[in-house]
Amino acid sequence: MIYLPNTPRYAMRMTQTLLLAQTLRFDANPFHAGLEAARHTRRGGVLVDGGVIAAVGEGDALRAAFPQALVQDLGDKLLLPGFIDAHVHYPQTAMIASWGKRLIDWLNTYTFPEEAKFADPAYAAEISARYFDLALAHGTTTMCSYATIHPASVDAFFSEAQARGMRALTGKTCMDRNAPDNLRDTAQSAYDDSKALLARWHGVDRLGYVITPRFSPTSTEAQLEALGALWAEHPECLMQTHLSEQTDEIAWVRDLYPSARDYLDTYEARGLLGARGLYGHAIHLEDREKDRLSEVGAALIHCPTSNTFIGSGLFDFAMAKRLPVGLATDTGGGSSFSMLRTMAAAYEVGQLGGTVLHPAHLLWLATAGSAEALHLADKIGRLEVGMEADLVALDLASTPAIAQRHAQAEDIWGAVFPTIMMGDDRAVAGVWVGGQRA
Repeated sequence: MIYLPNTPRYAMRMTQTLLLAQTLRFDANPFHAGLEAARHTRRGGVLVDGGVIAAVGEGDALRAAFPQALVQDLGDKLLLPGFIDAHVHYPQTAMIASWGKRLIDWLNTYTFPEEAKFADPAYAAEISARYFDLALAHGTTTMCSYATIHPASVDAFFSEAQARGMRALTGKTCMDRNAPDNLRDTAQSAYDDSKALLARWHGVDRLGYVITPRFSPTSTEAQLEALGALWAEHPECLMQTHLSEQTDEIAWVRDLYPSARDYLDTYEARGLLGARGLYGHAIHLEDREKDRLSEVGAALIHCPTSNTFIGSGLFDFAMAKRLPVGLATDTGGGSSFSMLRTMAAAYEVGQLGGTVLHPAHLLWLATAGSAEALHLADKIGRLEVGMEADLVALDLASTPAIAQRHAQAEDIWGAVFPTIMMGDDRAVAGVWVGGQRA
């Protein structure tokens, strides 16, 4: 069967490209609908026209229906939506895999000194380019990143993404206490800078601005209130922050906000809880927090390599049945730029926590799940007609170790799981951004 829109215009254009490969599609969220939500086509195809997906279906049928299309036969490669990294700190690119600290010491020892360098716009531009090179090499086509307190760090990120035609999101990270003097702003400057950057970049090409208080320990009540007011003025924007990552962090928040009912209440009381909120980590949640997040339809962002690398704890995957959950590398607290490695870590975290994640769950989290969390499910994350043609092709036998396991596979899940668990950038056989090969 071929899926295409009810219009002849797709059949008339001469710029079409037909990618032939194995395809894997989701009709629904497998955490809700079960594994039947996934559909594998052994010899499938995706027709790309003008940067969007124009048709999907059986490869031979598409080839017959669109004889004018330029054909790229990818053989046994698996064609998926491009990976979506829902929580990253691109300014931490150069300090990834820094040894031996828990969260608060890690911030003071590694993160803050590195982020201070972004006062130099040239350095921000250099790291932006390096980050996007690394992300694309690993098959990531969309990311939601924190910047630094410096407006130039936002400009550098968006400029680089724009030049590459990518869908990308970021925001100025706001901090007015418990940070070095050269990394503090104020409640007023956080509001003013964020508002100006939002006006400059939000909705331009494929870019989106995200209101970004780092987390409650580095913002005063006045700053959180100012950013809550900005979000109320621009409810179309996302808001991202951190929540309940480590137990000593939670204790710190309790000391800083003695009147708060819990960690989430430090945001909720100041207008920073909502459906378009992205709450990173969210490991050690209390029942009230789980209920409130579910009630408003907020999204949790799971960062498994970071959670294990700095010893934070185990995410509760039962939350994936209650609200949207995205998947993220959280570089540089996370120890890899690869969403394959991140899926592998999510599987391991699930095992330790008593939840066995199926490959369908993992691929959903890295594509459509993250798209839903970022409120971009109408644009990216699935192989469906009308979606933007951000794609990744995976070689399911990219190394000898993976190939020997792949050779024994009896179905697509047995074929793809070794790549999830052992794959890296060598498994990425092709990446397309807006229909163009990257």
